Amino acid sequence: MIIDFPGGARVDAHLGDFTIPTDQPPSGGGAGLAPTPFQTFLSTVGTCAGVYVLGFCRQRGIPTDGIRLVQRTWTDPATHMVGEIDVTIELPADFPEKYAAAVVRAAEQCTVKKHFERPPVIRVDTKVSADAFASSLHAATAGAA
Repeated sequence: MIIDFPGGARVDAHLGDFTIPTDQPPSGGGAGLAPTPFQTFLSTVGTCAGVYVLGFCRQRGIPTDGIRLVQRTWTDPATHMVGEIDVTIELPADFPEKYAAAVVRAAEQCTVKKHFERPPVIRVDTKVSADAFASSLHAATAGAA
C-alpha cells in the first residue's frame, strides 16, 4: 500500500489498481470531497460485516433485496475515542426467521471485527527514499565539481 498527498488536505491510499481517497472537511482545511481517514477506517466494520451477510445469503439462495446494515458509533466523552460500535442488520419481513440468529453469527465472523478485538502492533518509522538519496548525492557531486 502506498500513501501519497495529491493536493490540499487529501491523503490517498493506493492498493494495486485501486485508490482510496480521503480528505478533510472544510473546517479542517480540506474540500470535503472524500471521507476522512477515520470515517474510512470506521466504514470497514460495517462493510466487512456486509460481506459476510452477503455470503451467508448467497450460500442459501436468500435474496438480499431489503437487507441493509446500519452502523452507529458511540464516543466516550472522557477520551473522545469511539468506545462502542453497533451494527444492526435490518431484515425485510420475508427474511426466513430460522436464519435471523445465524446471519448475526455470520456477520460476527468479520475479519475487521476480529482485528478490533485483537489489535495488531502498529509501527511507524522513517526512511530516506532512493530517489531522495540519488538527488542529494547528485547535488553533492555536482557542487564538488
